[in-house]
This record gives sequence, C-alpha cells and structure tokens, in this order.
Amino acid sequence: MGPILLTGATGQVGRELLRTLGAIPGAGEVIAPGRVSLDLSDAASNFRGFRETIRSVKPRWIVNPAAYTAVDKAESEPEAAYAVNALAVQAIGEEAQAIGAGVIHFSTDYVFDGTKRDPYVESDITAPLNVYGASKLKGEQALAASGAGHLTFRTSWVYGATGKNFLLTVLKLAREREVLKIVADQHGAPTWSADLARMTAAVIAQCETMAAGDTLHETLAKVGGVYHAGGGGATTWYGFAAEAVRLRQQCEPEVRFAEVQGIASVDFPTPAKRPGNSLLDCGRLQKSFGWTMMDWQDSLGKVLSEL
Repeated sequence: MGPILLTGATGQVGRELLRTLGAIPGAGEVIAPGRVSLDLSDAASNFRGFRETIRSVKPRWIVNPAAYTAVDKAESEPEAAYAVNALAVQAIGEEAQAIGAGVIHFSTDYVFDGTKRDPYVESDITAPLNVYGASKLKGEQALAASGAGHLTFRTSWVYGATGKNFLLTVLKLAREREVLKIVADQHGAPTWSADLARMTAAVIAQCETMAAGDTLHETLAKVGGVYHAGGGGATTWYGFAAEAVRLRQQCEPEVRFAEVQGIASVDFPTPAKRPGNSLLDCGRLQKSFGWTMMDWQDSLGKVLSEL
C-alpha cells in the first residue's frame, strides 16, 4: 500500500485521522503537508502547488477533511467557500484520476434543506439553504464528475475534545454566564471526530482487502460513492448542550454552571439559514462496511472524560 496524502491535518477531524490512518495494516507513510505547500484556497493558480504535491507524492489515497467551515461567514465570502469546498475538490479528483489514487472526502448534512421528517438517505434530493451547504454539494458533484474512485462521507455536527466546536464553546460559556440560550428546533446527531476517523481507517482497510484482485479504482467503482456517516441517536443543539452541561456539573459540583434554556431559531437569527432536520440515515455504511457510528450520548461521555 502506497502513501496516504492527508489535507487539513490541523483541523479536528484531520488531527484524529493523522493518528488512525497510520495504524491501517500495511499502510504507507501518512504525508500531511502544511498550509503553505497545500493551499486549498489558491484557486487563482488552479491550485498549482497542491497539484504538484500530489504528483510528487503519488499517493495511494488522498484523504480530504479540509474545508471552509465558517457557515455564517460563507454568506459574505462565497468565493472563498467555493474555492476550498468545490474547486479544490475538483482539483483533487482530477489529479487522483490521473494517477489512479482513491479519494476520501467529507461533506455535510447541510446539503439538505431539513424539511424531511425522517433521517435523510443518500439518494434524497439535495437542496442546501446556505452558501456553505451549496459549496459542499458542488464539491461532491465535482469529485464524482472527475471519474476518480472515491468515497464521500456526509457527516453532521462534528465535535471533539480539541479544536473549535460547539461543545467546547458551550462549556466555556456555561462557566461565564448565568443563563445559556440554545436553539431547540434544529434536530440532528453530534458526531465525534475520533469515531469518524476510526471509521475512515476501517473503510480504507476494507477497500484494500477488496482490491487484492482488482485495481483500487475498480474496487471503488463497486463500493464507492456517497455515504452518510453521522452520529447515532437524535437530539437538538439545546439537548446536546443541556446534557453536556449536566454531565460536566456532575464532575465539577463546586462550579456553578449556567442554566441552559431552549429557544426557537427565529429568536436567534444568523446570516446562514440552518436545516430543521439534519438527521442522517447511516444504513448504507453499515450494510457495505459493517460500521455503526457511535451514539452521540456515548461519544459525549468519552469526549468529556478527555477534557
């Protein structure tokens, strides 16, 4: 197995992937260049530096968790969002297709408008409500159109013990305020970054086993495409915050934490509109690779134990 090229290694998912990818049986070197040599915002040069890196490394896999994730800021910076989330992904697909590399790409629940009552399956109609979701959808489509063998994992509400995420922000504010008001009418499932990274490594290992008699491209033509990979269970942002603060209070009874109150989305206006339902049906992932994503309450307990 050849080298693995990892983008976004300093992000919360990338940091976890850096640990898990190297543990894949028979894995080659995990190469994680810094932002200078791996500038995914350099659309003006058609990502020349990034393309040269791929051609030099000749990776077996390109794993791409890097993304423009500032959902609200994307509304005023659409070109920046599309550069990283769509045009750079197109470049990855083109270069991977040229050398026969497999691509792992991460997308989002925000490709949907959230009006469906049940969890979304991969074949449901996409209709993003904001620039971030639209740019991520464009990236999915560009990767598919490139002809590269690939797996796109749509995930949701990613968090962990490090980096910038909702959980860490809530716990910080809960120490500073008397009352914490959190949106209670957006439904979804938090996804632990470490669980997402472990899943990715397990899927790559299975694909390598399947490819024993075929090329990697032929294998991914059979099992590749879009998969949903969000946390198990269901809650709201309010439910997630309230449970996190409750559990943290148990660990630190001497600390006075804020009272967490639920509010409606209309009472907390943001530049980018969010879907009311972000739940993802991950049945295809389980059926194809035997992987069940961790329930959000179980992962929350694990993450809090690391803080």
